[in-house]
Amino acid sequence: MRYWTGTIVIFIIAILCALWLGDRIPQAYNPFAPLAVSDAPNLITRYKLRRLDGNPQACLDALDRAQSSGAIQFTRAENMGGKCPLENPVRVRGFGDVALSSSYLASCRLALSSAMYVSQVAKPLASEKLGSQLTRIDHLGSYACRNIYSKPDARLSEHATAEALDIAGFRLKDGRQLTVLKQWPQSGDEAQFIHALFSESCPYFGNSIGPDYNAAHANHFHLGMRWFGFCR
Repeated sequence: MRYWTGTIVIFIIAILCALWLGDRIPQAYNPFAPLAVSDAPNLITRYKLRRLDGNPQACLDALDRAQSSGAIQFTRAENMGGKCPLENPVRVRGFGDVALSSSYLASCRLALSSAMYVSQVAKPLASEKLGSQLTRIDHLGSYACRNIYSKPDARLSEHATAEALDIAGFRLKDGRQLTVLKQWPQSGDEAQFIHALFSESCPYFGNSIGPDYNAAHANHFHLGMRWFGFCR
């Protein structure tokens, strides 16, 4: 309770400062400025991302700006009906010079958060910790019309709304292929890289679930948009 009270107070102060300082406040800390993929993952950025849920066109505009800057490649996808409907989905095809094992369907907000994570975390960490360029991300998919763990009595998974991506591995320019399954339990630079990729994903997504959560996630990171700050 004390945490949330402090968070709300900080947020109100940020809004008042933005109103007072106007254009002098940095964009990443201005709640009235459009979201950019270069914005730091602070409280204001989280607010901007949540606000886009109610404004699909503003979200797509933010994605268009991100594509123009080279941070993401995507195309707009058709709406889908049925048990697991999708409105305004996009198909993510890559993140600048970082390829994907395959394209994937995503909600607009998942695509934006993913682009921020790759450009601000994954790419810099590869160069910093392993001295090589990140060239590809291997994933297990995003959209799947199913319940959590495919249990018949469970609620719909985040994957049913294209609001989660399961990442299994990373490939580097020097030829190394790293996987969550292999590197997570090890030690050394490559294991530290994988652990850092997971821990630093947390501010960019509503939830980050990895191998320490349960056996079902032993081989991938589940990066989803539900909740706020769940990281385990």
